[in-house]
Amino acid sequence: MNDKVDCDIRQSLDKISFKMRRDYSESLRELNLYVGQDNLLFRLWSGDGVTQMQLCEHLKCEPPTVTNMVKSLEQNGFIYRQRDKQDARVMRIYLTHEGKELEEPVEFIWKQQREKLLHSILPEERLLLRDLMKRMERNLL
Repeated sequence: MNDKVDCDIRQSLDKISFKMRRDYSESLRELNLYVGQDNLLFRLWSGDGVTQMQLCEHLKCEPPTVTNMVKSLEQNGFIYRQRDKQDARVMRIYLTHEGKELEEPVEFIWKQQREKLLHSILPEERLLLRDLMKRMERNLL
């Protein structure tokens, strides 16, 4: 293929990634959240009472990264930690009322971002785009 086309694709992906992350970050900041914390909360919205190790596995993050996210979310009153009743060595993470209340606004932001990104792309084009993006993703494994 043409080097110019390949470079254009790479530059477009970089621009899309940068703009999406910037816009998304600004939207989350209005909720006192940072990128990544939303995914941690998403895991808790589907069932809280998990351990930090389970969060690490779900988020595919290193333990120090998850520890920092948990500390920040706890300081902001969105989650709390509690010792497991059967095994006091284990600390479980739960949502507070405020943390539960974030689910709807975060989902709204996700939806806004998706609609903005895919606005002028037809359904059949979206299917092709999804397949191409999946192939590109597999190429990086």
